[in-house]
Amino acid sequence: MVTARTEYLVDEKGRKKAVLLDIKQYTRLIDRLEELEDALDLDEAIRNGKEFRNYSVIREELLREKRL
Repeated sequence: MVTARTEYLVDEKGRKKAVLLDIKQYTRLIDRLEELEDALDLDEAIRNGKEFRNYSVIREELLREKRL
């Protein structure tokens, strides 16, 4: 789990306007978000996929088409 010390940028009335993160926290947050997006994409592909193809067959096709 990503935890971050929360700091806020506030306006002259003390209202929170932005969250401040150091680069390390930001990078961990973005990495985690990308992992979650990948997991959601995989879940969707599994739900909506009608058939699966063997990786070696796909790789062979890509090599033949000079796309790999």
